[in-house]
Amino acid sequence: MLPDLVSLALFTRVAEMRSITRAAEASHMALAAASRRISMLEHQYGVRLLERTARGTELTSAGRAALYHARQVLSQVDRLRDELQEYAKGRKGHIRLLASASATSQFLPDDLASFSAGAPDVAMTFEEKSSGEIAQALREGTTDVGIIIEGTPMDGLQCREYRTDRLVAVVPKGHPLKGRKVSFSTLLDYDFVGLDDSTAIVRLLSDQAAVAMKPLRLRVQVKAFASQCRMIESGLGVGVLPEGAARPFVGALKLRMLQLADPWAVRKMYVCVRDYDLLPAIARRLVDHLSGT
Repeated sequence: MLPDLVSLALFTRVAEMRSITRAAEASHMALAAASRRISMLEHQYGVRLLERTARGTELTSAGRAALYHARQVLSQVDRLRDELQEYAKGRKGHIRLLASASATSQFLPDDLASFSAGAPDVAMTFEEKSSGEIAQALREGTTDVGIIIEGTPMDGLQCREYRTDRLVAVVPKGHPLKGRKVSFSTLLDYDFVGLDDSTAIVRLLSDQAAVAMKPLRLRVQVKAFASQCRMIESGLGVGVLPEGAARPFVGALKLRMLQLADPWAVRKMYVCVRDYDLLPAIARRLVDHLSGT
């Protein structure tokens, strides 16, 4: 006998809220009925999923395994509902796509536009995430396709080359750094305006600062390239951005762009999936389009 979806949804709420009482309230269910559903789940599989502790209701080892699979099942049900709704509206498919900020700000809009021109009846859900978050979403099956920067752990994923970009230094006009090229080691003598720690760029800069045996002095951290450039223009520090993302801001703000002399400044991007053969046909078409195959 398979568990019903209501019980699985209740179980995930219990795990997240660490309380059967609060989960029952959130599910608009009587506490006795919620407790009975959890007991039935445990009886079906012959294991304890939850245990009461001084800190509340905690997952057992079996419960943690069950939570992982319950989330996958519920995610697939949500995807089924969303895709069938798209078909009901006359659509011929739905793709979930995640991409890094570097890909989104440089290459992806034009690539998606050219794909959509040949598939006008395909709906697409897109979100910008850090490369690490994208890789995890692919492994968990909560997205179909992801675009990830090299240096991100890609174990368990199938990846194809997508694009190559170049990182550049961005400084305010009037900054003492002269010339058209600078080494990262020299750049480390100044305060930095950077993105948040979850991004591939900041991880790369931190690693290379360790190689240079100099501190990466992150004075300000922001969420987006636009904010980063405005902070740099205000004199709060220097920054490192993808060239394609920096160029529009250099033209619009009081900024200068310098080439980074370091070979690691050239990076590869990858289009990744969990299992190409298991993707819907339209998602496979997008992967082929983005990877040029």
